[in-house]
Amino acid sequence: MEINGFEYHRLPGAGGVSLNVAVGGSGTPIVLLHGFPQTHLMWRHVATDLAADHTVICPDLRGYGSSDKPADEYSKRAMAADIVAVARELGHSTFALAGHDRGALVAFRAGLDHPDVVTHLMCLDVLPTLDMWDMMRGTSAAIGFHLYLMAQPPGLAETMITASADTFFGHFLTLWANDGSAIPADVRAAYLDACRAAVPSIVADYRASATVDVDHDQEDLAAGNKLRMPVTVIQQDWGAALGFDAAARWQAWSTDLQHQTTTAGHFMAEEAPEEITTAIRALLKR
Repeated sequence: MEINGFEYHRLPGAGGVSLNVAVGGSGTPIVLLHGFPQTHLMWRHVATDLAADHTVICPDLRGYGSSDKPADEYSKRAMAADIVAVARELGHSTFALAGHDRGALVAFRAGLDHPDVVTHLMCLDVLPTLDMWDMMRGTSAAIGFHLYLMAQPPGLAETMITASADTFFGHFLTLWANDGSAIPADVRAAYLDACRAAVPSIVADYRASATVDVDHDQEDLAAGNKLRMPVTVIQQDWGAALGFDAAARWQAWSTDLQHQTTTAGHFMAEEAPEEITTAIRALLKR
């Protein structure tokens, strides 16, 4: 499946990796990064709206969708370098960046590593990696069982997930949506097809968030590095549900933060596209 009206390109990322990239519209550029267990298609509503006055760039992250799936190197640093390279290939030395879920972690790292490239940053429904691991305590951590499964050394998670891929990935598409109709049957099938074909790389992406990504974030925290561009974070109210202050967690990483909660489910770009598009447009005016 494709985003209507968008052109598709095979573009070089970092380290010899090629990404599948949908591009539409014209004007100042914004890059939209998808989450798990999805592809760039999750932005179909938001992207077509923004394309009225922006160049909108929607890649499949490395390891996902129709992008290359190398055996290793899934640090968010490497994945962020992919995005900078893709934008540069399209002629953009700077761009705004919005990410959801896994894509939000890539966007977060891009903002820290490339502050002169990323002009505005939006992160949807995540905490920074260090904060995510810190708040996953006790029985509340059961909601993130997949994080612990895919953090294991290579072999176990890949075997288990491959044996029941549609059940595994479909579990999250069902559980995390407040409005299941926002992901119609053909889109759900496209997500499941893409994930079924990418189990090792998806696991490697998650494994990196329990290893090298932690190291990179700890280095920035120790050095006092923060996101210097305007940042908007939109989340479900997990902080209230699980007993932590999500806004304060993000405030520690940003010098210019707007934090808000939504009543939409995790897949908010599909469940509440007008809300997300409006928030992106407001961010771009800051």
